[in-house]
Amino acid sequence: MPPRPNLFDFHGVSMIHYFTDNWENIQNFKARPDDVLIATYPKAGTTWVSYILDLLYFSQPDRQKSTPIHERVPFLEIHIPNFSTGTDLADSLHTSPRLIKTHLPVQLVPKSFWEQKCRVVYVARNAKDNVVSYFHFDRMNFVHPEPGDWNSFLQRFMDGKMVFGSWYDHVTGWWERKQSHPKLHYMFFEDMVEDTGREIDKLCSFLGMTSTAEQKEKIRHLAQFDNMKKDDMANYSTVNIMDFKISPFMRKGKVGDWKNHFTITQNEQFDEDYKKKMKNTTLQFRTEV
Repeated sequence: MPPRPNLFDFHGVSMIHYFTDNWENIQNFKARPDDVLIATYPKAGTTWVSYILDLLYFSQPDRQKSTPIHERVPFLEIHIPNFSTGTDLADSLHTSPRLIKTHLPVQLVPKSFWEQKCRVVYVARNAKDNVVSYFHFDRMNFVHPEPGDWNSFLQRFMDGKMVFGSWYDHVTGWWERKQSHPKLHYMFFEDMVEDTGREIDKLCSFLGMTSTAEQKEKIRHLAQFDNMKKDDMANYSTVNIMDFKISPFMRKGKVGDWKNHFTITQNEQFDEDYKKKMKNTTLQFRTEV
């Protein structure tokens, strides 16, 4: 494996070269009006929602059994040597609609997605669970910077020195865009854990899809965390840039796991900082369900 990359400032956002090396092609990417963009901060439920959308649109068992999710739903900005770039994968999709995922903050998304008035599904996860999940992800994912210990990682998260920048800017930036872009569906990881079926119903109505109760129930069952975790086409076990011995890509999928990581002091400091950073937004999160 090449050495782990270093963070640098890119248009005001902390980034690594694997997500900026293909920048010209990303910015010039030609979206189509029926594309569906799945946008999230890393480790907020991206794969979960991608999987559900893929089942809603294309419930072809052979597709789900033979093609890994990262090929069915390409990661737009990724550019890793010896792998296809995200833009090439997206361009070569034959499906209609194309499902495309991104972790870019709203201001860096290619303009064509807005010009074509594409549907966008954004998934947000509460900061405490998100940072815990991100920590374990960075431990096992060699294309991300070295995470260091939990305490310094938590501080970096609060400072916004993470790949794809500040969580606070990301979730609020997309929340604000929702006010001006009617085709943006903003979802919460916590709501999905609480009642996946209800959130699938909301997705269907946003996408203008009619699915039978039976179809939805089947999708809800397939998209249960434990079923996806066992599915080699969904759990990223086919990707050799991650070490599953350190931590699985799909670890727990729970709400409230942060309580097993935060000390009392860390929690108090975090809450105080959070209040300051989130004081100007109407966006509200739950840290337990």
